[in-house]
Amino acid sequence: MIGSPVFSVDLAPETVNAFQDYVRKAEASMAPGGHLLSDARRMEAQRGQIPVESRTGGKSHVPSGLIHDWAGVIFVPGGTAEKVLAVLQDYNNHKNLYQPEVVDSRLVSREGNQFRVFLRLKKKKVLTAVLNTEYDVRYQETAPRQWFMRSVSTRVAEVENAGESGEHELPPGHGYGFLWRLNAYWKIEQVPGGVLVECRSISLSRGVPLVARFVVEPMVTALPRESLASTLRITRDAAAR
Repeated sequence: MIGSPVFSVDLAPETVNAFQDYVRKAEASMAPGGHLLSDARRMEAQRGQIPVESRTGGKSHVPSGLIHDWAGVIFVPGGTAEKVLAVLQDYNNHKNLYQPEVVDSRLVSREGNQFRVFLRLKKKKVLTAVLNTEYDVRYQETAPRQWFMRSVSTRVAEVENAGESGEHELPPGHGYGFLWRLNAYWKIEQVPGGVLVECRSISLSRGVPLVARFVVEPMVTALPRESLASTLRITRDAAAR
């Protein structure tokens, strides 16, 4: 099915440029010591909820693509910033912790608070897409027991026939196009009674072709929000343990 003209797509340079422009503006608005969500959302989290909100109305159209910008927050009662960091930085264990989306993971290298990470992701809604992804991740202590983390994808390649004898990678920027770029920004803050953990996820996908809308749209519009909510919930539960 990947080879079908309806489903197969190539990442265009103008799409990448639009995403990079969007990210530059978004990062300029994120002070490492500031909050990613409102006080009202943070209070909801302290009451046990996992509020997740869109920064773009769910998606933002760019040439031949869509940008998805979501932010959410959790509260870990009785937790510590150190426990949250331990969960996030245990990259070799992400394949066990963040199932079923993360099917393989490993720490490639570490120098101080800078990490290089590999994750194999499985995206499933109407169709299933498997991707080999790599990230540059940097942690910064912005104040005592407060941390800011920036994770930027450096490589995203779809895997055809994953788990079968004919498994192989497609060239980056070619395939379904359900995920081309993925950046994540985390704020970890020790507060009375526990830890507030905020995350903002900015990703890039293909646009939605009219002839395949019923197949493509659920993959590129529903999954970014669902993925963030699931990641936050798993992180909260793991840090609480």
